[in-house]
Formats: sequence, C-alpha cells, structure tokens
Amino acid sequence: MPYTSIFDIIGPIMVGPSSSHTAGAARIGKTAREIFGRCPQRAKITFYGSFAQTYRGHGTDLAIVGGILDLNADDEKIIRSFEIAKEQGVAIEFITVPEESAYHPNTAKVSLVDDQGSFELVGISIGGGKITIKEIEGFKISLSGENPTLLVFHHDRYGAIAQVAQKLALNRINVGHMEVARKSKGDLALMVIETDQEIPGETLADVKKIDHVYNVALLNP
Repeated sequence: MPYTSIFDIIGPIMVGPSSSHTAGAARIGKTAREIFGRCPQRAKITFYGSFAQTYRGHGTDLAIVGGILDLNADDEKIIRSFEIAKEQGVAIEFITVPEESAYHPNTAKVSLVDDQGSFELVGISIGGGKITIKEIEGFKISLSGENPTLLVFHHDRYGAIAQVAQKLALNRINVGHMEVARKSKGDLALMVIETDQEIPGETLADVKKIDHVYNVALLNP
C-alpha cells in the first residue's frame, strides 16, 4: 500500500500494542457503530486469519469492542471496553476462524443488533491504523474512511444516482470518488460517495427525501 508520510509507517496515536491489530480494529468497530447509528444491544464479532490467532495478545478484542462503544483508538478507556459494554447492557460474542480463507488475514466481521434492526460490516486492517471496509450489508465495496463519505442505501431505479449528485452539486460539494454496488438489477443498491468537503446536516436531510432512498449514513474521518 502507498504511504504519504512517515506517520503512516510509525502508526497513529493509540492505545497499543499494534497499529494493525489494535488501532485498525478500533476503527473497524467504530465505523460499524457510526453506520448503525446507535449503541447496539448485541454485537457478534468474527475474527479471521491473523486476527483470530493473536487477538487476545494484541488486544484486538478490546479495541474492536471499544470502537463499537464509540471510543477512538487513542482513548484509554479501551482497556475497559468489556466492562463498559457490560455496564451499557451490550452482549458481546466472539467467533474465530484461524485457518486460511478467502478473507484477508486481518479481517473482522461485525454484526450489530438491537430492537430496531441489524447491521453487518466486513473490514480489514491494512497497517498503520488504516482500514478498508470491504462489505456493508452484503454489498461488495471498498471504503477507506479517510475522507467524508456518504452512504446512500436505495432501490436500484432510474435517476436515483443523478438526484443524489444534484443535491451535492447544489451545495457545492465536490465528489472525489464514487462507486455503486447492487445485489441484482432493479434490487437494493448502495452508493458510496467520498467528498472533498464535509457534508452538512441539511444536505443529508435532502438526500433522505429522494425517492427510492431508504437509508443514509455519514462517515467523517
């Protein structure tokens, strides 16, 4: 992967010991929490490959639970994340798949559930605290979370993409990268839109009102 500064190699400010197994895991958990939009009642976390083999020693379990509880990678409360989860009534379940699989060795699947619904995300830690989200609700994507990102869940209908782009343009928001994933033609779809500017709440509200859009989420770096 390309590095843009020495800090990408040294790693982020964090509660250690590992940028890939700790800081990256915390970011995966926090990304899942931000898209879910609230504290879950239950969280099921599946670790694959290296994550599954070393998660206890590297604190990957504490870190990813801390992220789900909305803690940043440098928050010292991460070391108490199990205790905090219990205090908040969040049931945690871990599943490990240590053998080789189709997934990247540092992969975590996070499933969040409460009375209002459920959500699932698959993320990988690529080193230096950086992550890539590879799946959201079964949609195959590639999301770094390094830029403000708008997620638009919608029905695959004519004009839906153009309407979202128009709302952004009217608010002078430039699109840096965009991809669309769909489960099948005419079925459910997901727009992943990385922007050069932060997206204000009014714009988010406008996108929610578009026909065929059934949910939106906003990720800020």
